[in-house]
Parts: sequence; C-alpha cells; structure tokens
Amino acid sequence: MKLNWSIPQMLKPYFERELSAYRSDLHAGDLIAAWRHLERAHIIGQAYPVEHSRAHWEMLKFGIRIKNIREIIGQVPRLLVGGVKSFVGKIPVGNTGGANVPPLRSMEIPADLQIILKQADELR
Repeated sequence: MKLNWSIPQMLKPYFERELSAYRSDLHAGDLIAAWRHLERAHIIGQAYPVEHSRAHWEMLKFGIRIKNIREIIGQVPRLLVGGVKSFVGKIPVGNTGGANVPPLRSMEIPADLQIILKQADELR
C-alpha cells in the first residue's frame, strides 16, 4: 500500500496557482471560472491529504458563499474522508471533487494536468 504524506515540491506551485486563480476569479465575480480552478486544484492535490482536504474546504466555503445547499451537504463527507483516502492511496483519479459528481468516480484528467502529474510521478 502506498502512503502519501505530502505533495511533491514540483506540484505545490501548480496547486497554489489554481487556488490563487480561484480567489482572483471569485473576487472578480466569475463564479464559473472560479469553480473550474477549484476543480483543477482538487485534481492536482487529491493524492495528498493536506491539499485534498484544503480543496474540499475551499469547495465547502464556495458552496456556503453561493448558498448552494447541495454543494454544502456534498462537501461535508468529502472533507471528512478525502484526506484519509489520499493518505492510503485510494482516490478516484481525476475526480473533480464537487457534489455534482459521484465521489468515487474516476474521471479523465485534462491534458495539461496529465503532463504535470506525469512529470511529478517520474520525479518520485
């Protein structure tokens, strides 16, 4: 079993960049673009407990901000178990993390993120 402790240094800037873009788009009022950046941050960080939990925390706060009950309710269990699943390496690869998708469904990873994740994996 593969235990994940922390995000590789090579991936951390990409994760942080997505969260920064999320905050910028949220501040600008572009909720669709903001959400897309949260999904991308989730994909990048989902294999690592802290980042995975952080992505779900931001998604929960987003749901609260836009008063989306489905998102709020959907994020609570993801927030509670997502980090544990990351730690033990049992994640649905590519899942975007929102309540609009089943929590255990693997999904196709966007091409640009595939390249980044592959490079990080090769360096480990």
